[in-house]
Amino acid sequence: MTKKPLKIVIPGGSGQVGMLLGRALLASGHEVTVLSRAASDSIRSVHWDGSTLGEWAKEIDGADVIINLAGRSVNCRYTKENLEEMLRSRVDSTRIIGQAIAKAKRPPSLWLQMSTATIYAHTFGPANDEKMGILGGSEPEVPGYWGFSIEIAKAWERELANASTPQTRKVALRSAMVMSPDRGGIFSVLLRLARLGLGGSLAGGQQFVSWIHGQDFARVIEFLIEHEEIVGPVNLASPNPLPQKDFMRAIRRAARIPIGLPAAKWMLELGAVFMRTDTELLLKSRRVIPFVLLDAGFEFRFSKWEDAAADLVPGDR
Repeated sequence: MTKKPLKIVIPGGSGQVGMLLGRALLASGHEVTVLSRAASDSIRSVHWDGSTLGEWAKEIDGADVIINLAGRSVNCRYTKENLEEMLRSRVDSTRIIGQAIAKAKRPPSLWLQMSTATIYAHTFGPANDEKMGILGGSEPEVPGYWGFSIEIAKAWERELANASTPQTRKVALRSAMVMSPDRGGIFSVLLRLARLGLGGSLAGGQQFVSWIHGQDFARVIEFLIEHEEIVGPVNLASPNPLPQKDFMRAIRRAARIPIGLPAAKWMLELGAVFMRTDTELLLKSRRVIPFVLLDAGFEFRFSKWEDAAADLVPGDR
């Protein structure tokens, strides 16, 4: 925990991950403000449009930490229009935050910028870390449009790197899926599928799932605030990614669900249309490990998925 209360601003903080993080930072005694198009009932919020300078920029001036989570949700069909909006919302918000920091008389000492573990290549082989990891986009065995989401991540981080903020330390948060029990989060969707009997292997289930428990996500943020030597990309993921079939088996075991029907790739394609999402979220093998965090001495509270799943499933089951 940091030694003194900090003024922390979270652009795009009204979503599930932002609310989880905001609650944790408030509980640690920090002053938290969310920049959002929608007001928050539980955390102080200031309106912004995510693309132009406005009155909200006053919140940046004098803040200690900026944590930018802004960007259109990836939980949608990967149409040309949606992919372009994902790119625009991420790049525009990052650029305008950089401009606000550059104009500040008292710029923040730290800018934590959300990125994604999706930036790494689809792989069943060695795990990707920040030092030796292979960035994706040219894998021959995957659909070509998967490369667009990687280009989005690269553009996101490029905008962060290009921002002229010499007094502000910058860290790109290459986050895996954040697992929390909150309604509307990815874990609640997976648990619902398991309870419907659909929690089996998907397209063989060999693709790796990288994840991080919500408590550890918040703890990592405070760890990064404290450790001033850490800059650049940081993988926010448990050190133990696992195959999808084992990942779902652990959810079923925690929820005491005996059966999980498998689904072939064509079934996923059909289901994704009705669920208005994309199969990349289910089929890409994301095998990511957090070298920077482990090397700096961070200790995960939930390093194994079996323990995390048991914690996340509601007690009444």
